[in-house]
Amino acid sequence: MSELKIQHILTLSYLLSKGAKYNYVTITTASLGKNIKRSQQAASKHLLELEQNRFIERIISQRNISVKITPRGFSEMVKISSVLQKSLDSSPSYVKLCGTLVSGMGEGAYYMGLRGYTKQFQSKIGYVPYPGTLNVRLDQRIHQELVKQFETLDGIKIKSFSDKKRTFGWVRCFNAKLDDSIDCELIILERTHHDDSIVELISKHCLRDAAKIRDGSKVSITIPINS
Repeated sequence: MSELKIQHILTLSYLLSKGAKYNYVTITTASLGKNIKRSQQAASKHLLELEQNRFIERIISQRNISVKITPRGFSEMVKISSVLQKSLDSSPSYVKLCGTLVSGMGEGAYYMGLRGYTKQFQSKIGYVPYPGTLNVRLDQRIHQELVKQFETLDGIKIKSFSDKKRTFGWVRCFNAKLDDSIDCELIILERTHHDDSIVELISKHCLRDAAKIRDGSKVSITIPINS
């Protein structure tokens, strides 16, 4: 007997959603093709092949087709579901970024040292960061795209505040490790002068000294994702 083909999975999924595990469901090849985003001819071929390989039973009456999934067809879908679930459960729950250490503009130490921030850092992440931020340039486009997802994640939010003269934007902190060993936080800023290729890290330590790195050093940043 033939194994279930990849192109037939959508067809069986649609039939399952219509109740074809226990009952004959009436469909047309036109409606099936529309729902699986295939042509009517492709849908008709799917049904024929599925029947030939004993994944479905069908009764044809004029233009209507009544279809029921066989125990063999359902068993194959269960196997596929099990494999997919196992793969999803075992997927790494972290993001790994790689880049090059670069110098910033010297503003990080000033902003991160403001009392409106330091009080929140102490209460929310448990420490007041070492003055300044570590700037890492993400050299590959794939890493620049990966970091964008943190713009929509909550993280630990340091709220914006005002000193009556100006308003300072919020900061979101995400627990991270530099070079797989040094605890730090990736920060996403409401306002920044950097483009999308630069990410900033803070830590209770001087990261340059702790990691023994300098401008031009290649570094990695690992950020766990809470599911």
